[in-house]
Amino acid sequence: MKNLIIASTSTIYGGTYLEYLLPQLSNLFKESKEVVFVPYAQPGGITYDEYTLIAKNAFKKIGINVKGIHEYNDPKEAINTAKGIFVGGGNTFVLVNEMYKQDLFNILRDRLEKGIPYLGTSAGSNICGPSMQTTNDMPIVYPPSYKTLGIIPFNINAHYLDPDPNTKHKGETRETRIKEFHHFNSIPVLGLREGSWLQVNDNTIQLHGTLKARLFQKNNLAIELEPLTDLQTIVN
Repeated sequence: MKNLIIASTSTIYGGTYLEYLLPQLSNLFKESKEVVFVPYAQPGGITYDEYTLIAKNAFKKIGINVKGIHEYNDPKEAINTAKGIFVGGGNTFVLVNEMYKQDLFNILRDRLEKGIPYLGTSAGSNICGPSMQTTNDMPIVYPPSYKTLGIIPFNINAHYLDPDPNTKHKGETRETRIKEFHHFNSIPVLGLREGSWLQVNDNTIQLHGTLKARLFQKNNLAIELEPLTDLQTIVN
């Protein structure tokens, strides 16, 4: 039994932190008076305390308290006793490295399989797939492995961008990078555009938001998926 929201981003253009997701989060965490926040991805290198305060201020709007995992004496116990978990965005390499250091992947996977409500944004969404290899982030640290939670059967490419036909930039596109990944790997990849999220419940993985998502599978042409598509019925 799974109960997750896997979002491309925490903040959409013109909005505040998590603002566009608050109605969904109110429902996701309806039985959680406090959420454990994992700030390990440290966007821009901010401190754990600074990052936790940002999450705390957002969740306060829906009457839920937030406590950073670093505020607990034992990070494993924090995950084990949590009523809800939020893993924020930032640098996926930094996040994965610290989660391996704290030995949290197995315990978090077990809790997610048992239905604890989970929110991931950006890097926190990237770790939901089998590996983190389709992140857009710079490898500023070297994690022990690229293997992540595997709670969904495909990788996420958060903040997916379509090529701009009017740009003067002639470098690689996201699609090119994902094709490079598929030259060596067979894991499907979902390009999740800004403001889109996946609602994972039991055996369904449903796309939400106003935009389509782009699904890449090895040796197949990429396809566009409409909102409300159930990816569990498409991705093998």
